[in-house]
Amino acid sequence: MVYVIYILAGLGAGVVTGLAGLSAAVIITPMLVSLCGWASYDAVTVALASDVLASLLSAYTYYKNKNIDLRRGALVTLTAFLGTVLGSYCGYLFSRSNPDGLGYLSMATTILLGVKFLIKPMNGGTDAMAKPSDAARKTVRAVLLGCVIGWVCGFTGSGGGVLMLMVFSLVLGYNLKVAVGTSTMVMTLVALTGAVSHISMGAQIFPIPMLIVVISCLLGALVSAKFANKCEITRLNKIVGVVLTILGVATILIKVL
Repeated sequence: MVYVIYILAGLGAGVVTGLAGLSAAVIITPMLVSLCGWASYDAVTVALASDVLASLLSAYTYYKNKNIDLRRGALVTLTAFLGTVLGSYCGYLFSRSNPDGLGYLSMATTILLGVKFLIKPMNGGTDAMAKPSDAARKTVRAVLLGCVIGWVCGFTGSGGGVLMLMVFSLVLGYNLKVAVGTSTMVMTLVALTGAVSHISMGAQIFPIPMLIVVISCLLGALVSAKFANKCEITRLNKIVGVVLTILGVATILIKVL
């Protein structure tokens, strides 16, 4: 039964990564902790390891469809990298406590962003090659936020993807596909940094469960990323909105119950 949970956790995480650019940790971490009895720090490590390959595969799919802004994505990646290293160290120091405040903030943000996509879809927005209005100031703001988001991701193992999506869609004004694609690009390095940091600080590794989760996550990411790039933008807004809203509510219920 536990292996079924590993497969479902990986598939679900891959779907939300490829479809909405979210961190795999929003699915994997609560399932491994709540249903399999894993220590939270070890579960976060598996989630981040899954994130690396799933985000990389998703980013490549979006890149092939010209739905990634490489230049601004690279700038945000650099500051997010620094934030992730610091956040992982803080997570190690406080690994015996439960950072509920940050966890609930991430969940609330997920729900609000989902409702936003449902009520006010991002049918417009710029594409990857366009230069957003007031580009310099928006880029500086996005770079600073990238550092904060990297810290959140490194500390809690979750929240980075949805916050990155918010930065690229609401701050830089990209259409949903470009926002998701660039978010997955950034999350690849953020997740890699977080995973290496967690392992180097003593997280326990379980090879077989990790392999099952990672492979399942890759399959989910591949299918959902291809679907998202072919999907009409208005329909994609609705799908992402529903996924984010349900995901946010479900993770809060898991924590409460």
